[in-house]
Amino acid sequence: MSLLFTTLSTFLQIYTTLLIIRVLLTWFPTINWYNQPFAALGQITDPYLNAFRSIIPPIGMMDFSPVLAILLLQVAGSLLASLQSATFAY
Repeated sequence: MSLLFTTLSTFLQIYTTLLIIRVLLTWFPTINWYNQPFAALGQITDPYLNAFRSIIPPIGMMDFSPVLAILLLQVAGSLLASLQSATFAY
């Protein structure tokens, strides 16, 4: 059971890092998102971000959906950590 919690926690940390990298790279308008490794990064992160983009449309030139997406991953990680500590406390 510990391996499952560790694996899920690691996945959430890696995916959050990929989302942050994706958001930071959008600040560079010269990046061609059709070239590798940017295309792979987009294929991995865009489906998750698009779910939030349908909830929160861009306001002006700012897209706040990644903030909500990363916040949700952080909450899921915290819940997973508390569940892990509660499970192994006995």
